[in-house]
Amino acid sequence: MKFSDGMAVIEAILFACGDPIELDKLVSASEIEKETVVKIIDRLNDRYTELESAFHITRLGSSYQMTSKPEFAPYIKSAMETRRQVPLSQAALEVLAIVAYNQPVTKSFVEQVRGVDSSGVVNSLVERDLLEEYGRLDLPGRPIAYKTTENFLRCFGMNDISGLPPIPDSSGQIDFDEYEEMTFSAED
Repeated sequence: MKFSDGMAVIEAILFACGDPIELDKLVSASEIEKETVVKIIDRLNDRYTELESAFHITRLGSSYQMTSKPEFAPYIKSAMETRRQVPLSQAALEVLAIVAYNQPVTKSFVEQVRGVDSSGVVNSLVERDLLEEYGRLDLPGRPIAYKTTENFLRCFGMNDISGLPPIPDSSGQIDFDEYEEMTFSAED
């Protein structure tokens, strides 16, 4: 198969799928070697840039998806008459951070870290396709484990979970006793 024919095959598969497709599945469906598929995707992205196209092929972990460029989102939303996305609440952002850094986790783990009932927030994030069920743990009650989704990666502009910033250490923080000393010293 000629390289240009391979480009057409990969582009057609990505367009028709709509959702992210694993690289191995893309290789199998196209009958093109993995290294060549990756080169084709790079070349397609170069072509989209040269032509100032509205499209881009985005890598999400080990998957690829044909997407429109962010600057066209308002027009697409208007055409599809979708409701305005409600921003994530502070509670939702906290739950996402807990899951992203510790995944897979259970609702009870999230609640233990936050100190409040988080069932509604977790369920809301599952509905918004930012979290997904990852199976059940082999513990009493067989609790459901949750992890972040490819949609989470796309929404936060990451290729994979390793794109998360590191958790700050406690070296620059003061403890409560130091705070009390500072407060009482300042009052004298």
